[in-house]
Amino acid sequence: MKILFDQGTPVPLRRHLTAHQVDTAHERGWSALSNGDLLTEAERDGYELLVTTDRNLRYQQNLATRQIAIVVLMSTSWPRIQRTLSAIQAVIDAAVPGAYHEIPISR
Repeated sequence: MKILFDQGTPVPLRRHLTAHQVDTAHERGWSALSNGDLLTEAERDGYELLVTTDRNLRYQQNLATRQIAIVVLMSTSWPRIQRTLSAIQAVIDAAVPGAYHEIPISR
């Protein structure tokens, strides 16, 4: 699966998604794009999934018409995210076009 990490998504997560092609918004030169423009560009470039830490994305965007799946990590803390890797991998592996998932990250 072709995955895009939004700003704020810890890049070390990439090492745990080896079955997928992972790029970052920064690497693509999309750091300054608004959420709507980022989603449009990602879909246009064939990304199938966006991983973000932006909890407000679903309230700011009409996701009903989107084909890209979205996974929201409910923390930006890499140490906390590491404890939830298996759940993150499972959600990503099962994601389908247009799906939206929030992954709770415990303290």
